[in-house]
Amino acid sequence: MQTAEFVTTVFDGKSNPAKVTVAFTMALNAVKAGHSAMVLLMVEAVELGVPGATEGMDIGKPFEPVDDLLKAYLAGGGRIGICGACMIHNGFNAEQMAPEYEIVTAPDVVTLLMASQGSLQIT
Repeated sequence: MQTAEFVTTVFDGKSNPAKVTVAFTMALNAVKAGHSAMVLLMVEAVELGVPGATEGMDIGKPFEPVDDLLKAYLAGGGRIGICGACMIHNGFNAEQMAPEYEIVTAPDVVTLLMASQGSLQIT
């Protein structure tokens, strides 16, 4: 498991766009500051691993739409991790997820959090 300096864990998906927006805003800012970053999609947030899932998520100014944040984050080298157990529990499979996203296990999550220099847990 490749570690990251900044790890954001988000548990909510489309039902709570404010939390998703904050997660990606902070992760993008970490990347812009030169840090390696990982956004972990856990519990209901795994639905955001489906291509196009963030389209239309916009809580308004001063925040940017989630899809724009996600694109900038990925372009800056940010990574997305999807909890494999959460994915299965919520009725998804790896083939439904964006191919550039990483399916992670519980031990991977622990490794990421313990190795990070900073983390943000959005529950």
